[in-house]
Amino acid sequence: MLIALVIVFLLIAVGAFFSMAEISLAGSRRIKLAVLVDGGNAKAQEVLACQEHPGMFFTTVQIGVNAMGILGGVVGESLLTPHIAAAFPAFVSPGVAGSAASMLSVLLLTILFVLFSDIVPRRAAMASPEKVAMKLISPMKKCITVLSPMSWVFHSMSSFIFRAFGMIEHRKDDITSDDLYAVMEAGAIAGVLRNQEKELIGNVFELESRMVPSAMTTRESIVYFDINEEEESIKEKVANRPHSTYIVCDGSIDRVVGYVDSKQLLELTLKGQHLDLKNSLHIRAPLILPDTLTLAEAMDQFKGKGERLAVVLNEYALVVGILSLKDIMIMLMGTLVGEEGQIMKRDDNSWLIEGATPIDDVKTVFKIDEFPDDGNYETIGGFLTYKLRRIPNRTDFINVGGYRFEVMDVDNYKIDQILVIRLNEKSAGT
Repeated sequence: MLIALVIVFLLIAVGAFFSMAEISLAGSRRIKLAVLVDGGNAKAQEVLACQEHPGMFFTTVQIGVNAMGILGGVVGESLLTPHIAAAFPAFVSPGVAGSAASMLSVLLLTILFVLFSDIVPRRAAMASPEKVAMKLISPMKKCITVLSPMSWVFHSMSSFIFRAFGMIEHRKDDITSDDLYAVMEAGAIAGVLRNQEKELIGNVFELESRMVPSAMTTRESIVYFDINEEEESIKEKVANRPHSTYIVCDGSIDRVVGYVDSKQLLELTLKGQHLDLKNSLHIRAPLILPDTLTLAEAMDQFKGKGERLAVVLNEYALVVGILSLKDIMIMLMGTLVGEEGQIMKRDDNSWLIEGATPIDDVKTVFKIDEFPDDGNYETIGGFLTYKLRRIPNRTDFINVGGYRFEVMDVDNYKIDQILVIRLNEKSAGT
Protein backbone atom coordinates (compact mmCIF):
# COMPACT_ATOMS: atom_id res chain seq x y z
CA MET A 1 0.00 0.00 0.00
CA LEU A 2 2.85 2.37 0.92
CA ILE A 3 4.69 1.65 -2.33
CA ALA A 4 1.48 2.26 -4.30
CA LEU A 5 0.94 5.63 -2.62
CA VAL A 6 4.58 6.66 -3.19
CA ILE A 7 4.30 5.87 -6.93
CA VAL A 8 1.01 7.77 -7.19
CA PHE A 9 2.41 10.86 -5.47
CA LEU A 10 5.53 10.78 -7.65
CA LEU A 11 3.30 10.84 -10.73
CA ILE A 12 1.24 13.67 -9.18
CA ALA A 13 4.44 15.64 -8.48
CA VAL A 14 5.62 15.30 -12.09
CA GLY A 15 2.17 16.33 -13.34
CA ALA A 16 2.23 19.33 -11.00
CA PHE A 17 5.61 20.35 -12.44
CA PHE A 18 4.23 20.40 -15.98
CA SER A 19 1.07 22.27 -14.88
CA MET A 20 3.12 24.95 -13.12
CA ALA A 21 5.42 25.30 -16.11
CA GLU A 22 2.47 25.74 -18.47
CA ILE A 23 0.53 28.33 -16.49
CA SER A 24 3.63 30.30 -15.44
CA LEU A 25 4.77 30.72 -19.04
CA ALA A 26 1.29 31.72 -20.20
CA GLY A 27 0.80 34.13 -17.29
CA SER A 28 4.21 35.83 -17.40
CA ARG A 29 4.00 39.48 -18.44
CA ARG A 30 6.30 40.38 -21.30
CA ILE A 31 6.83 43.90 -19.99
CA LYS A 32 8.05 42.62 -16.63
CA LEU A 33 10.26 40.01 -18.27
CA ALA A 34 11.73 42.67 -20.58
CA VAL A 35 12.64 44.78 -17.55
CA LEU A 36 14.40 41.77 -15.99
CA VAL A 37 16.23 41.09 -19.26
CA ASP A 38 17.45 44.70 -19.33
CA GLY A 39 18.79 44.08 -15.83
CA GLY A 40 20.86 41.14 -17.12
CA ASN A 41 18.63 38.24 -16.05
CA ALA A 42 19.44 35.30 -18.37
CA LYS A 43 16.53 33.17 -17.15
CA ALA A 44 14.07 35.92 -18.09
CA GLN A 45 15.59 35.95 -21.58
CA GLU A 46 14.97 32.21 -21.90
CA VAL A 47 11.35 32.61 -20.77
CA LEU A 48 10.83 35.40 -23.33
CA ALA A 49 12.28 33.19 -26.07
CA CYS A 50 9.84 30.40 -25.16
CA GLN A 51 6.94 32.87 -25.20
CA GLU A 52 7.87 33.98 -28.71
CA HIS A 53 7.90 30.35 -29.95
CA PRO A 54 5.76 28.39 -27.47
CA GLY A 55 4.80 25.50 -29.75
CA MET A 56 7.31 22.85 -28.59
CA PHE A 57 7.03 24.04 -24.98
CA PHE A 58 3.27 23.54 -24.72
CA THR A 59 3.38 20.33 -26.73
CA THR A 60 5.87 18.87 -24.26
CA VAL A 61 3.76 20.08 -21.34
CA GLN A 62 0.64 18.40 -22.69
CA ILE A 63 2.50 15.16 -23.34
CA GLY A 64 3.80 15.21 -19.77
CA VAL A 65 0.47 16.13 -18.14
CA ASN A 66 -1.52 13.53 -20.07
CA ALA A 67 1.12 10.84 -19.63
CA MET A 68 1.12 11.34 -15.87
CA GLY A 69 -2.66 11.25 -15.79
CA ILE A 70 -2.85 8.03 -17.79
CA LEU A 71 -0.04 6.34 -15.84
CA GLY A 72 -1.57 7.47 -12.58
CA GLY A 73 -4.91 5.96 -13.55
CA VAL A 74 -3.50 2.66 -14.82
CA VAL A 75 -0.74 2.09 -12.29
CA GLY A 76 -2.54 3.64 -9.35
CA GLU A 77 -5.76 1.74 -9.92
CA SER A 78 -3.97 -1.61 -10.28
CA LEU A 79 -1.88 -1.00 -7.15
CA LEU A 80 -4.57 0.47 -4.91
CA THR A 81 -7.55 -1.74 -5.82
CA PRO A 82 -6.27 -4.95 -4.12
CA HIS A 83 -5.48 -3.09 -0.90
CA ILE A 84 -8.87 -1.37 -0.82
CA ALA A 85 -10.69 -4.65 -1.63
CA ALA A 86 -8.90 -6.38 1.24
CA ALA A 87 -10.31 -3.79 3.63
CA PHE A 88 -13.92 -4.84 2.93
CA PRO A 89 -15.67 -7.08 5.52
CA ALA A 90 -15.57 -10.83 4.96
CA PHE A 91 -19.33 -11.12 4.30
CA VAL A 92 -18.94 -8.97 1.11
CA SER A 93 -18.48 -11.16 -1.92
CA PRO A 94 -15.12 -10.87 -3.72
CA GLY A 95 -16.77 -9.72 -6.94
CA VAL A 96 -18.64 -6.87 -5.26
CA ALA A 97 -15.60 -5.92 -3.19
CA GLY A 98 -13.40 -5.84 -6.31
CA SER A 99 -15.82 -3.66 -8.27
CA ALA A 100 -16.34 -1.28 -5.34
CA ALA A 101 -12.61 -1.09 -4.68
CA SER A 102 -11.92 -0.31 -8.34
CA MET A 103 -14.47 2.52 -8.31
CA LEU A 104 -13.12 3.92 -5.03
CA SER A 105 -9.52 3.82 -6.26
CA VAL A 106 -10.48 5.65 -9.49
CA LEU A 107 -12.40 8.27 -7.48
CA LEU A 108 -9.49 8.70 -5.06
CA LEU A 109 -6.95 9.03 -7.88
CA THR A 110 -9.14 11.54 -9.72
CA ILE A 111 -9.45 13.71 -6.62
CA LEU A 112 -5.70 13.55 -5.93
CA PHE A 113 -4.68 14.37 -9.53
CA VAL A 114 -7.23 17.17 -10.00
CA LEU A 115 -6.36 18.76 -6.68
CA PHE A 116 -2.59 18.29 -6.39
CA SER A 117 -1.55 17.91 -10.01
CA ASP A 118 -3.74 20.63 -11.50
CA ILE A 119 -5.59 23.13 -9.29
CA VAL A 120 -3.05 23.75 -6.49
CA PRO A 121 0.08 24.04 -8.71
CA ARG A 122 -1.70 26.27 -11.24
CA ARG A 123 -2.96 28.65 -8.56
CA ALA A 124 0.49 28.71 -6.95
CA ALA A 125 2.13 29.52 -10.31
CA MET A 126 -0.36 32.29 -11.14
CA ALA A 127 0.50 34.10 -7.89
CA SER A 128 3.98 34.86 -9.25
CA PRO A 129 4.22 33.59 -12.83
CA GLU A 130 7.50 35.27 -13.82
CA LYS A 131 9.35 33.96 -10.77
CA VAL A 132 8.03 30.40 -11.22
CA ALA A 133 8.69 30.43 -14.98
CA MET A 134 12.32 31.43 -14.46
CA LYS A 135 12.82 28.64 -11.93
CA LEU A 136 11.26 25.95 -14.12
CA ILE A 137 12.63 27.01 -17.52
CA SER A 138 15.88 25.01 -17.24
CA PRO A 139 14.31 21.63 -16.34
CA MET A 140 11.58 22.25 -18.93
CA LYS A 141 14.19 22.77 -21.65
CA LYS A 142 15.71 19.40 -20.70
CA CYS A 143 12.28 17.76 -20.92
CA ILE A 144 11.77 19.34 -24.35
CA THR A 145 15.09 17.86 -25.48
CA VAL A 146 14.25 14.38 -24.15
CA LEU A 147 10.74 14.34 -25.59
CA SER A 148 11.64 16.21 -28.78
CA PRO A 149 10.86 13.35 -31.23
CA MET A 150 7.34 12.86 -29.86
CA SER A 151 6.86 16.61 -29.34
CA TRP A 152 7.88 17.32 -32.92
CA VAL A 153 5.25 14.89 -34.25
CA PHE A 154 2.43 16.41 -32.22
CA HIS A 155 3.66 19.95 -32.86
CA SER A 156 3.70 19.37 -36.61
CA MET A 157 0.21 17.89 -36.54
CA SER A 158 -1.18 20.78 -34.51
CA SER A 159 0.51 23.34 -36.79
CA PHE A 160 -1.09 21.66 -39.81
CA ILE A 161 -4.51 21.92 -38.15
CA PHE A 162 -3.93 25.60 -37.35
CA ARG A 163 -2.97 26.36 -40.94
CA ALA A 164 -5.83 24.29 -42.35
CA PHE A 165 -8.42 26.29 -40.38
CA GLY A 166 -6.63 29.65 -40.69
CA MET A 167 -6.16 30.05 -36.95
CA ILE A 168 -3.54 32.31 -35.33
CA GLU A 169 -0.65 30.34 -33.84
CA HIS A 170 1.20 33.09 -31.97
CA ARG A 171 -0.11 35.48 -29.33
CA LYS A 172 -0.08 39.16 -30.23
CA ASP A 173 1.27 41.32 -27.43
CA ASP A 174 0.66 44.72 -29.01
CA ILE A 175 -0.08 47.22 -26.23
CA THR A 176 -3.02 49.53 -26.85
CA SER A 177 -4.11 52.66 -25.04
CA ASP A 178 -6.91 50.63 -23.44
CA ASP A 179 -4.30 48.27 -21.99
CA LEU A 180 -2.40 51.19 -20.49
CA TYR A 181 -5.57 52.69 -19.04
CA ALA A 182 -6.39 49.31 -17.48
CA VAL A 183 -2.91 49.11 -15.95
CA MET A 184 -3.29 52.63 -14.53
CA GLU A 185 -6.69 51.77 -13.09
CA ALA A 186 -5.28 48.64 -11.48
CA GLY A 187 -2.34 50.63 -10.12
CA ALA A 188 -4.67 53.22 -8.61
CA ILE A 189 -6.83 50.53 -6.99
CA ALA A 190 -3.74 48.81 -5.61
CA GLY A 191 -2.40 52.08 -4.23
CA VAL A 192 0.71 52.08 -6.45
CA LEU A 193 -0.53 55.19 -8.27
CA ARG A 194 -2.12 58.12 -6.52
CA ASN A 195 -5.25 59.57 -8.11
CA GLN A 196 -3.36 62.73 -9.10
CA GLU A 197 -0.66 60.66 -10.83
CA LYS A 198 -3.29 58.58 -12.61
CA GLU A 199 -5.04 61.75 -13.81
CA LEU A 200 -1.76 63.23 -15.05
CA ILE A 201 -0.81 60.09 -17.00
CA GLY A 202 -4.32 59.89 -18.43
CA ASN A 203 -4.07 63.50 -19.58
CA VAL A 204 -0.76 62.73 -21.33
CA PHE A 205 -2.51 60.03 -23.37
CA GLU A 206 -5.36 62.43 -24.16
CA LEU A 207 -2.91 64.71 -25.98
CA GLU A 208 -3.10 62.24 -28.87
CA SER A 209 -6.89 62.40 -29.10
CA ARG A 210 -7.71 65.97 -28.07
CA MET A 211 -7.84 68.51 -30.86
CA VAL A 212 -6.35 71.99 -30.66
CA PRO A 213 -9.76 73.75 -30.34
CA SER A 214 -10.39 71.94 -27.03
CA ALA A 215 -7.60 73.90 -25.31
CA MET A 216 -7.30 77.16 -27.27
CA THR A 217 -8.67 80.60 -26.43
CA THR A 218 -11.54 81.08 -28.84
CA ARG A 219 -11.81 83.96 -31.31
CA GLU A 220 -14.40 85.95 -29.36
CA SER A 221 -12.22 85.88 -26.23
CA ILE A 222 -9.02 87.07 -27.92
CA VAL A 223 -7.68 90.47 -26.84
CA TYR A 224 -5.50 91.92 -29.60
CA PHE A 225 -3.81 95.19 -30.54
CA ASP A 226 -4.01 96.93 -33.87
CA ILE A 227 -0.63 97.81 -35.34
CA ASN A 228 -1.69 101.49 -35.38
CA GLU A 229 -3.28 101.48 -31.92
CA GLU A 230 -2.69 104.49 -29.65
CA GLU A 231 -0.68 104.16 -26.46
CA GLU A 232 -3.63 105.00 -24.17
CA SER A 233 -5.78 102.32 -25.79
CA ILE A 234 -3.00 99.75 -25.33
CA LYS A 235 -2.64 100.60 -21.63
CA GLU A 236 -6.40 100.45 -21.12
CA LYS A 237 -6.61 96.98 -22.66
CA VAL A 238 -3.71 95.71 -20.57
CA ALA A 239 -5.25 97.13 -17.39
CA ASN A 240 -8.75 95.80 -18.01
CA ARG A 241 -7.91 92.46 -19.60
CA PRO A 242 -4.43 91.40 -18.49
CA HIS A 243 -2.70 88.55 -20.33
CA SER A 244 0.87 87.36 -20.70
CA THR A 245 0.85 87.85 -24.48
CA TYR A 246 -1.20 89.81 -27.01
CA ILE A 247 -1.43 89.28 -30.75
CA VAL A 248 -0.93 92.29 -33.01
CA CYS A 249 -3.11 92.63 -36.12
CA ASP A 250 -3.30 94.97 -39.07
CA GLY A 251 -6.85 96.29 -39.22
CA SER A 252 -8.56 92.94 -38.64
CA ILE A 253 -8.07 89.96 -36.34
CA ASP A 254 -7.68 87.80 -39.45
CA ARG A 255 -4.57 89.76 -40.50
CA VAL A 256 -2.13 88.77 -37.79
CA VAL A 257 1.23 90.56 -37.73
CA GLY A 258 2.73 88.90 -34.66
CA TYR A 259 2.54 89.00 -30.87
CA VAL A 260 4.11 90.94 -27.99
CA ASP A 261 4.80 90.03 -24.37
CA SER A 262 3.07 92.00 -21.62
CA LYS A 263 6.41 91.91 -19.79
CA GLN A 264 7.91 94.00 -22.56
CA LEU A 265 5.03 96.47 -22.36
CA LEU A 266 5.56 96.84 -18.62
CA GLU A 267 9.29 97.32 -19.04
CA LEU A 268 8.81 100.16 -21.55
CA THR A 269 6.15 101.79 -19.37
CA LEU A 270 8.39 101.74 -16.29
CA LYS A 271 11.19 103.30 -18.30
CA GLY A 272 8.84 106.06 -19.46
CA GLN A 273 9.17 105.10 -23.11
CA HIS A 274 6.42 105.48 -25.68
CA LEU A 275 4.44 102.33 -26.58
CA ASP A 276 4.68 102.28 -30.34
CA LEU A 277 3.78 98.94 -31.88
CA LYS A 278 5.41 99.91 -35.17
CA ASN A 279 8.77 101.06 -33.89
CA SER A 280 9.53 100.68 -30.18
CA LEU A 281 8.31 97.09 -29.65
CA HIS A 282 9.77 93.89 -30.96
CA ILE A 283 6.89 91.94 -32.48
CA ARG A 284 7.54 88.21 -32.72
CA ALA A 285 6.10 86.04 -35.45
CA PRO A 286 3.63 83.54 -34.01
CA LEU A 287 3.34 79.88 -34.84
CA ILE A 288 0.49 79.25 -37.30
CA LEU A 289 -1.48 76.05 -36.67
CA PRO A 290 -4.49 74.52 -38.46
CA ASP A 291 -7.42 73.66 -36.20
CA THR A 292 -7.29 70.02 -37.32
CA LEU A 293 -4.17 69.16 -35.30
CA THR A 294 -4.12 67.19 -32.08
CA LEU A 295 -2.53 68.72 -29.00
CA ALA A 296 0.36 66.24 -29.29
CA GLU A 297 1.04 67.46 -32.84
CA ALA A 298 0.77 71.07 -31.65
CA MET A 299 3.38 70.40 -28.95
CA ASP A 300 5.73 69.02 -31.60
CA GLN A 301 5.26 72.25 -33.58
CA PHE A 302 6.02 74.36 -30.52
CA LYS A 303 9.12 72.30 -29.83
CA GLY A 304 10.38 72.61 -33.40
CA LYS A 305 9.81 76.36 -33.78
CA GLY A 306 10.68 77.52 -30.27
CA GLU A 307 7.65 79.82 -29.99
CA ARG A 308 5.26 80.12 -27.03
CA LEU A 309 2.14 81.32 -28.86
CA ALA A 310 0.29 79.95 -31.85
CA VAL A 311 -2.52 81.40 -33.93
CA VAL A 312 -5.07 78.76 -34.93
CA LEU A 313 -6.66 79.02 -38.38
CA ASN A 314 -9.54 77.16 -39.96
CA GLU A 315 -9.69 75.85 -43.54
CA TYR A 316 -10.63 79.33 -44.79
CA ALA A 317 -7.50 80.89 -43.19
CA LEU A 318 -9.66 82.74 -40.63
CA VAL A 319 -8.46 83.04 -37.05
CA VAL A 320 -10.49 80.77 -34.77
CA GLY A 321 -8.34 81.07 -31.66
CA ILE A 322 -4.90 81.24 -30.09
CA LEU A 323 -3.01 78.52 -28.27
CA SER A 324 -0.07 78.82 -25.89
CA LEU A 325 2.15 76.26 -24.23
CA LYS A 326 0.55 77.32 -20.96
CA ASP A 327 -2.87 76.25 -22.29
CA ILE A 328 -1.52 72.78 -23.05
CA MET A 329 0.20 72.55 -19.67
CA ILE A 330 -2.99 73.55 -17.86
CA MET A 331 -4.89 70.82 -19.68
CA LEU A 332 -2.09 68.36 -18.99
CA MET A 333 -2.03 69.09 -15.26
CA GLY A 334 -5.78 68.75 -15.01
CA THR A 335 -6.35 72.24 -13.61
CA LEU A 336 -8.29 73.60 -16.59
CA VAL A 337 -11.64 72.67 -15.09
CA GLY A 338 -10.84 73.72 -11.55
CA GLU A 339 -8.89 76.94 -11.92
CA GLU A 340 -10.60 78.34 -14.98
CA GLY A 341 -14.02 77.93 -13.37
CA GLN A 342 -15.55 76.35 -16.45
CA ILE A 343 -17.36 73.81 -14.28
CA MET A 344 -18.70 75.09 -10.95
CA LYS A 345 -20.43 72.75 -8.53
CA ARG A 346 -23.60 74.17 -6.93
CA ASP A 347 -24.54 71.15 -4.82
CA ASP A 348 -24.24 67.37 -4.95
CA ASN A 349 -26.59 67.09 -7.93
CA SER A 350 -26.13 70.26 -10.00
CA TRP A 351 -23.38 72.21 -11.73
CA LEU A 352 -23.02 75.37 -13.82
CA ILE A 353 -20.70 75.07 -16.80
CA GLU A 354 -19.63 77.40 -19.58
CA GLY A 355 -20.81 76.65 -23.09
CA ALA A 356 -17.20 76.68 -24.33
CA THR A 357 -16.14 73.89 -21.96
CA PRO A 358 -14.37 71.15 -23.99
CA ILE A 359 -16.46 68.01 -24.30
CA ASP A 360 -13.52 65.91 -23.04
CA ASP A 361 -13.54 67.82 -19.74
CA VAL A 362 -17.27 67.22 -19.40
CA LYS A 363 -16.72 63.48 -19.98
CA THR A 364 -14.02 63.40 -17.29
CA VAL A 365 -15.90 65.35 -14.62
CA PHE A 366 -19.26 63.62 -15.07
CA LYS A 367 -17.78 60.20 -15.94
CA ILE A 368 -19.72 59.95 -19.19
CA ASP A 369 -18.04 57.44 -21.49
CA GLU A 370 -19.37 58.74 -24.77
CA PHE A 371 -21.43 61.62 -26.15
CA PRO A 372 -23.49 60.91 -29.30
CA ASP A 373 -21.56 61.66 -32.52
CA ASP A 374 -18.83 63.44 -30.55
CA GLY A 375 -16.67 63.83 -33.64
CA ASN A 376 -18.95 66.63 -34.82
CA TYR A 377 -18.31 69.16 -32.03
CA GLU A 378 -15.61 70.22 -29.56
CA THR A 379 -17.57 71.88 -26.72
CA ILE A 380 -20.63 71.17 -24.61
CA GLY A 381 -22.34 74.14 -26.30
CA GLY A 382 -21.54 72.58 -29.65
CA PHE A 383 -23.10 69.32 -28.45
CA LEU A 384 -26.39 71.04 -27.61
CA THR A 385 -26.46 72.89 -30.92
CA TYR A 386 -25.71 69.69 -32.84
CA LYS A 387 -28.38 67.63 -31.09
CA LEU A 388 -31.09 70.31 -31.23
CA ARG A 389 -30.28 71.02 -34.91
CA ARG A 390 -30.76 74.77 -34.32
CA ILE A 391 -29.40 77.63 -32.25
CA PRO A 392 -30.51 76.79 -28.68
CA ASN A 393 -32.76 79.01 -26.60
CA ARG A 394 -33.00 79.34 -22.83
CA THR A 395 -34.51 76.28 -21.10
CA ASP A 396 -33.65 73.96 -24.04
CA PHE A 397 -32.15 70.75 -22.70
CA ILE A 398 -30.74 67.36 -23.66
CA ASN A 399 -30.49 64.29 -21.38
CA VAL A 400 -27.38 62.15 -21.72
CA GLY A 401 -25.41 59.85 -19.44
CA GLY A 402 -27.81 60.29 -16.51
CA TYR A 403 -27.58 64.12 -16.59
CA ARG A 404 -29.74 66.93 -17.95
CA PHE A 405 -27.85 69.69 -19.80
CA GLU A 406 -30.11 72.76 -19.84
CA VAL A 407 -29.29 76.08 -21.51
CA MET A 408 -29.34 78.89 -18.92
CA ASP A 409 -27.97 81.89 -20.83
CA VAL A 410 -27.49 82.75 -24.52
CA ASP A 411 -25.58 85.85 -25.57
CA ASN A 412 -25.66 86.85 -29.24
CA TYR A 413 -26.46 83.26 -30.32
CA LYS A 414 -23.62 81.90 -28.17
CA ILE A 415 -24.37 79.56 -25.27
CA ASP A 416 -22.82 81.16 -22.20
CA GLN A 417 -24.00 78.96 -19.33
CA ILE A 418 -25.47 75.50 -19.00
CA LEU A 419 -27.10 73.99 -15.93
CA VAL A 420 -26.26 70.32 -15.39
CA ILE A 421 -28.59 68.29 -13.16
CA ARG A 422 -28.05 64.71 -12.09
CA LEU A 423 -31.12 62.68 -12.97
CA ASN A 424 -32.56 59.84 -10.96
CA GLU A 425 -33.07 56.48 -12.67
CA LYS A 426 -36.76 57.17 -13.32
CA SER A 427 -36.22 60.44 -15.18
CA ALA A 428 -32.88 59.61 -16.83
CA GLY A 429 -34.48 58.38 -20.00
CA THR A 430 -37.04 61.16 -20.43
